[in-house]
Formats: sequence, structure tokens, C-alpha cells
Amino acid sequence: MTVRLTVAQALVRFLSVQYSERDGIRQRLIAGSLGIFGHGNVAGVGQALLQSELADPKALPYILARNEQAMVHTAAAFARTRDRLQTYACTASVGPGSTNMVTGAALATINRLPVLILPSDVFATRVATPVLQELESFGAGDVSVNDAFRPVSKYFDRVWRPEQLPSALMNAMRVLTDPVETGAVTLALPQDVQAEAYNWPDELFAERTWYVARPLPEASIVDKAVDLLRSAQRPLIVAGGGVHYSGAEDALREFAERTGIPVSETQAGKGSLSYDHPQSVGAVGSTGTTAANALARDADLVIGIGTRYSDFTSASRTAFQNPQVKFLNINVARFDSTKHAGLPVVADAREALVSLGSALGEWSVDAKYTSESQELTRNWNGTVDAVFRPSAERQAAEGLLTQGEVIGTVNELSAASDVVVCAAGSMPGDLHKLWRTRDPKGYHVEYGYSCMGYEIAGGLGVRLGAPDRDVFVLVGDGSYLMMSSELATAVQENIKIIVVLVQNHGFASIGALSESLGSQRFGTAYRKRTGDGRLDGDYLPVDLAANVRSFGVDVIDVHSRSGLEQAIRTAKAATGPIAIHVTTDPLIGGPDSDSWWDVPVSEVSELQSTQAAAASYEESKKAQRPYLSPAEGDS
Repeated sequence: MTVRLTVAQALVRFLSVQYSERDGIRQRLIAGSLGIFGHGNVAGVGQALLQSELADPKALPYILARNEQAMVHTAAAFARTRDRLQTYACTASVGPGSTNMVTGAALATINRLPVLILPSDVFATRVATPVLQELESFGAGDVSVNDAFRPVSKYFDRVWRPEQLPSALMNAMRVLTDPVETGAVTLALPQDVQAEAYNWPDELFAERTWYVARPLPEASIVDKAVDLLRSAQRPLIVAGGGVHYSGAEDALREFAERTGIPVSETQAGKGSLSYDHPQSVGAVGSTGTTAANALARDADLVIGIGTRYSDFTSASRTAFQNPQVKFLNINVARFDSTKHAGLPVVADAREALVSLGSALGEWSVDAKYTSESQELTRNWNGTVDAVFRPSAERQAAEGLLTQGEVIGTVNELSAASDVVVCAAGSMPGDLHKLWRTRDPKGYHVEYGYSCMGYEIAGGLGVRLGAPDRDVFVLVGDGSYLMMSSELATAVQENIKIIVVLVQNHGFASIGALSESLGSQRFGTAYRKRTGDGRLDGDYLPVDLAANVRSFGVDVIDVHSRSGLEQAIRTAKAATGPIAIHVTTDPLIGGPDSDSWWDVPVSEVSELQSTQAAAASYEESKKAQRPYLSPAEGDS
């Protein structure tokens, strides 16, 4: 039997009956569609979504977004919140509407997050080429701007004919549900093909379940891993995002308690252990705690669990300084498991930890090492306390709040189950080292692509994925000005997010980095141009609070710690989106991590500040290591 539908109608009907399942728990794979309609999709995918909504509003719910890049961020944040078992489809019109999604696709793929992207494309028939917004390539007739999605997508296809749709959809679902291969999946849809009718087999629209497996570790590799662990004197766990995606938090806790191995965390892995767990030493790397970085410096075995070992995690390959350091990498992706010449345990994180724990028996680290790690953590906690609650003299002064005080106040007054969201600027680094995570889902910082503008859109995705949690979106003025449009979507859908908008008059993070590199904070402050041609005049009189209010969002202006505390309580009691506006001192940063990040400095300069920075840079480079020594027991 067949049913006659357009390509777009078939697409929508197919997506509405796809499911994912892991550990016997089944859920809708495509929770809905985010979109913005234009002439390239309004009569195709737009008509199909309308028809679907009129027949069954729950089949594939549609959310009207305001920015195409932002809606992909929303989908990615939702997918992360749902442990990559669910996502959204994103539809946009031909041309700029579609290419606006390229940045979102890159973010999803870099963070290994499943998102289905449906860019509209030029006419397959070419009957009136060049059509509006079409790129004409002099060297190829089948190229369009959507080819820009190829390098940032884990799977790309262009549906030139209706007959191609079923295979394209099957491949799309395969990649979306693959823990190793997942990322942005792009199906480009020519605008004429979207509206073309075809007789589809009924079985295409039967409910279909995509099973997400938990690969088990190879027994012989487990034996080698056990040998490495038993020979280690100063092992350190680096917990990455794979711990969360696997749901391995309990297995990690039990493994750490049994062995006594301290646990550090990457940005994506933060919350793998509660901050106050005896084995937790906090963030590691360029934005890490002094506790974790001191242990990393002398570690003889680094156990990476679900981590990509980004340069921030390895402090640009200066974090692990022990000449005999080895790496044991537990990762579902072999690509990541072999990094730093590590012993690759290619497996699901939860299953690997259970296997290793069982094989190790009663082995544990020396009690002196445990005492050392806990003492280092206590010292760091004292540092955090001082940042969160500064001296009485500081509090009595009438100066601006520091960013650390804002973070601490939000942290202390939010519930354990609340979620903090951030992505770019100086706040991700401060959050990584300072935020005291009490719930595995309580920390959501996008630091794979660290994309400015992600915060508000990402906050929507988190709240969609966790509707019972309050979501605190911490965003600086720089990131806010790049992409605030989804506040309108939050009002439209009455999605409650609490936006803490920090005004520091420019790009505070890059300003501080610029100063450290000898570039004197050039071009990083929001100032007026003066008569001498320089941007060193008064701060721009931009009223961000008024801008937020223009979306229909209530805004609370605060100027003191007590005012901030009351604003947070008010925001917690609100039933819809709300914002807190606070100005902070851009020149007071967070505590030092006793670490480094490799950002090259000009080798030749007329500026003394740059010359000094270059000399410091060359000295720091001496600590970089290649990490090429094979792990013991590795053949």
C-alpha cells in the first residue's frame, strides 16, 4: 500500500514516529521542530508542519524562532540536556536563512550533539536559475551555499528526487543516534522538491525505534588497564562529558570511593561528582582549580573518561608534567581513546567503570595521597569562599560587584537542581573553577565552540529539556548584544529562564587576555571614538535593561549584593522569563588557576608591553610536552 504525500509531508510524518531507546527506556527521538519560514520552505516544510499540527498538535510541535543560528543552539542544548537521546529538527529558508545555521551546525558537531538541520535549497529542476538567493558557481552546476554545511556536519545529503528521501532519512537517524558519530545531520531540501508529490510505501511511516547500545570493554584491554592502575602511585581521573552522556555518574562515584582516586573535571564533565564529594578536586586545566592542577602536574597516570582532551583541559599540553606520565582513556570513540598515546578502552563509560572496578578488587591508592588531595581541595575551597563572600571592608565599600560575587550569590541562592548556562567570555572560566555543582545536570557551559550568543538560546533548550528545573542564564553584555532575539521566543512560549545580564562595558575576557599578551586591551571596551581617532572616550550609553524590557520581559536592576540576593529570590518565584541586570567591575578577575593557555604573541613589536609578553610566552612554551610515550602494557 502507498500514500501520496509531498516530500515535506512525508518528512514530517516520518520524523513524528521515530524513537530512541537505551536501557529499555524509549522516548521520541525528534521532540519537535524549530523554524523560521521564508519563500524557500513556507510552502513545503511549512505547509507540512501546519497540516501535521491541525491533525495532531503533539505529532511534531512547531516553535517559531527568531534567529536561525540561535534555534540550532536551542536544539543542541536540548539534546545535551536529554543525554543525546532526543533532539529537535531545524528548518530555514533558502540562502541566508540556511547559511545562518552553519555556525550552529559547527557547534553541535564539535560538541558531539545530535541536531537535525533542514536547510532549504535551490530548484532541483533549474527551470528558472538563478533564483533569488542562489549562488552561481562558474565551475559546477550542482553547488549551492548549503555545501558549506559539509565540513561541519557528521552526515550531509541533498534530496534531489523524492525517491532519495527514504535512504537519506535512514542515514540521518543512524547518525543522530550513534554515540560515536553523532553531531549535526544536514538534509538539504530543494524548494521545488519539498512540494513535489510522490507515492510512498506505508511502511516508511511505521513507528521505528533506534537502539543506543552500550559497548562493553574488551577483556584483554581491561586486564592491561588494571595493570596500569595497580602500578600507579598518583593517578588522577579527568571526567569529561562522556560521563554524563553515558549516565555514568553513580558508577564513577562508586569507582572513586572504592579506589580513592581523585576526580577532576572538564567543562563538559563538571558535575560528574558533587563538588563536596571527598574525591572531587574540581576543574582541571587552564581554567581549573589549584587543587586539580597541582595533582595533574605530578600525576603518573591520567584516566580520561569521556574527554576529548581539549587544550583547556590539558592546559595546552602543560598540565601533566610528570616525565613518566601515562594515559588510560575510556571513551566510546576510538578517535578520542588513543589521544596522548593512551591505552584505549573503547567502551561505554558506565560499563567500563563497572568492569574496571570489579577487576581491581580491593586495590586503592595510598592514604597519604588521598589526604594530600583533600588538603589541596580544602585550600581551594577557602579561596572560593573569599571570592564568593569578600572581606567586610570590601562589602562596605561602594564599588561595583565583582563577577565572582555575582556567580557566588547565584550559586548559593539557587537550588541544587537548578541549571547554570553559559558559553563565552570570562564567565565560563570563572564558572568552571568556582561554581559548586550539586547535581549532575546543574552545570551547562558550552565550551567546545564557546560560541558568543549561545546563552539565551541554549537556556531555552535546557528548559525545554528539563521543564521542572530553574535555568539561570549568565551572559555578558558582549554575548547578549550578539544574540538576544530568543527572548521573544521565551515570551512567546512562556518558557521560564532567569537571565543574569552582566554589564561590564565590553569584552572583559578578551580585554584581560589582550593585556596579558601585551596588546593593552585594545579594541575590547565599548567606548566612543574621540577626536584623536581612538576608541577611548566615554562608555557607550547602551541601556541593556531597557532593551530586555522591550521584549516584554521583566527586569530587575541591582546595585548591591543585598539587591542581587532579593532579585534572585524574586526571579525564583516568577512564572515566566525574567532578567536581572547588574554592572560588574571589569578589572577584577577570578582567582588564578596556576595554569597556562597557548595564545601566540607577536614575535616582533615596537611595544614594550608586547615584547615583555613575548618573552613570557617563550618561557611558558618550554613546559609543553608531546605526550607520546606509549602506555605500559600496550602492545
